[in-house]
Amino acid sequence: MSDANETKPTTIETNDDSTTTTTPKIKKFSWPPLESNPEVFTTYLQSIGLPTTFSIGEVFGFDEDLLAFIPQPVLGIIVCLERIGSKSQYNSLNTGSAENYDKVSYYMHQSKALDNACGIIACLHAVFNSPVVSTDPCSILGKYRLENETTTPMEKCKSLESNTEFQNIHKAHASRGQSRTIDSDQSKVRHHFIAYALDKEGKRLVELDGTKAGPVILEDCGGDLLRGSIRE
Repeated sequence: MSDANETKPTTIETNDDSTTTTTPKIKKFSWPPLESNPEVFTTYLQSIGLPTTFSIGEVFGFDEDLLAFIPQPVLGIIVCLERIGSKSQYNSLNTGSAENYDKVSYYMHQSKALDNACGIIACLHAVFNSPVVSTDPCSILGKYRLENETTTPMEKCKSLESNTEFQNIHKAHASRGQSRTIDSDQSKVRHHFIAYALDKEGKRLVELDGTKAGPVILEDCGGDLLRGSIRE
């Protein structure tokens, strides 16, 4: 994510020797960042069609005693990463591959138009790669899912870009939580969400990040998504 340029006022001269000072309008995010808050994520997803029998929880530590408190089964993992280096440095760690598209049930790309939609994209990757999560076909989530059952990762991206109903719900939930809302200035956005899910065979761990070239196939975790993602 690139730093935003400093906004400077401009001065317009008129024929009567007076001046008018104007400030360029700051462009707001099309998809503002979400707070890393399981309640915000759960409310958001359930408002667009995730059944209330499913929710987003929080991992408080990696000790087995703490992991025992997590409701089972774990169907997807969403991770909030702090980007210390540049976006290019992050992506160079493992770029993923388009050859892995068919290794998972769902993968989508993230475009510049979906500026800070990584939170909901991580949710879509987690939800749609779980074989046990169904969605109401009349809901926003269900309709998006049906419309993109056979589309390419880039077509899925374009579909979300143009879905104003989905976008309006996203903006409403981006303003919730305990953090101050960031609706512009990319330099203030320090975090990025990705997801982990299992491949179609239910054995290998897969990293899903729409800013990469494709899914990243990781270890054979024997179907233990939680502990496999912790090792990563």
